[in-house]
Amino acid sequence: MSANADLWSCNTPAAFWQCDVPAEPEDWAAAAEQARHALDLPPWWGDLRALPALTLGEGQFGADHWQLTPARRLYYCFKPLLPRPLTRMLRRRTHAHARRTHRLGWPVEPRYARFLWEIMRQLLLLKGLSGAAYRRFWPQGKRFALVLTHDVETAQGLAAVRPVLDLEERYGFRSSFNLVPERYPLDPAIIDEIRSRGFEIGVRGLKHDGRLFASRQVFARRAVRINAYLKQLGASGFRSPLMLRHPVWLQDLEIVYDLSFFDTDPFEPQPGGTMSIWPFLLGRFVELPYTLAQDYTLSAVLSHTTPQVWLEKVAFIRQYHGMALINTHPDYLRHAGVARLYTQFLEALCQYDDCWHALPLDVARWWRERTLPRPSVKGDPDNLGWLAVDGDTLALS
Repeated sequence: MSANADLWSCNTPAAFWQCDVPAEPEDWAAAAEQARHALDLPPWWGDLRALPALTLGEGQFGADHWQLTPARRLYYCFKPLLPRPLTRMLRRRTHAHARRTHRLGWPVEPRYARFLWEIMRQLLLLKGLSGAAYRRFWPQGKRFALVLTHDVETAQGLAAVRPVLDLEERYGFRSSFNLVPERYPLDPAIIDEIRSRGFEIGVRGLKHDGRLFASRQVFARRAVRINAYLKQLGASGFRSPLMLRHPVWLQDLEIVYDLSFFDTDPFEPQPGGTMSIWPFLLGRFVELPYTLAQDYTLSAVLSHTTPQVWLEKVAFIRQYHGMALINTHPDYLRHAGVARLYTQFLEALCQYDDCWHALPLDVARWWRERTLPRPSVKGDPDNLGWLAVDGDTLALS
């Protein structure tokens, strides 16, 4: 296990399920061994203690996973200077190779979800129980969560925020907007309007120049300024430009939640994924991985004209009581095709009456509170559910 495995150590199956089953750590370990086939990781994954670091911590991708190759580092340093048509063409040319070499499934990676379901089923069988109480994943008896987020890449994107506010309000939604504080002027009027209309502000790196993770020293220096902007904007969340990330370095940030990770994505500069369609604790903050493909990937790279890929993933997430978190960009939503794609997605989501739609800060607070240990889950009767062995599956209500 990595020396930094403690960052994920709180995310055990026992903490995830929050169930009323009298089980010791060795019982969970035995159940995990019986459920191992569902995860289908190599034998070197070790015992249950190694699991969070290898899955949520992306340890299965190797020790150098957080380092870009020299060629990619050079490309992403110069990317802001390249014309958009050229970068789009390059991504289209590489996407087939990216999907073919990606270790995880995409757009759906089901193994971690199936493993958690199977480990709970095996624990019930081990204890001779047909069912047990558990703390539901989401409030108000909702089956799954929906989180809408936006990254504002340029000044043109900031100017295009108001139509997005109008669109989402029309369908009863609210979202967060992540701003790059040293790439374009932050218009106080737009920021005030975002807040006054019930939306949320987050910080999107510092300059968006591809150098935030150039070295530990560079990140530490920039983190000081990022923290100052977080305080200035009253923001609680962060997302890294280009989804570059390093879980240890990110601990420098004074945030409640982070949005820089994903469950599975072969198309990012650091491909990989946490395999998780739920939030999880990552050191000092809550990680909210995006679980739906980004709008640019879907529209510009893959040339999709309908939200079918998004909606099929939502169906999978709903099946496992997960979190559908999407990242779109006002910069791209200015274009009719992308706007139509997103509008159709929102229209489809309105049909669900078992969806908890919330801002990222509310979801992060909820998830941290949900994982707090209690003497019994029955001490939280408003969020009490029931799980039961149903043949070869686990049924939740």
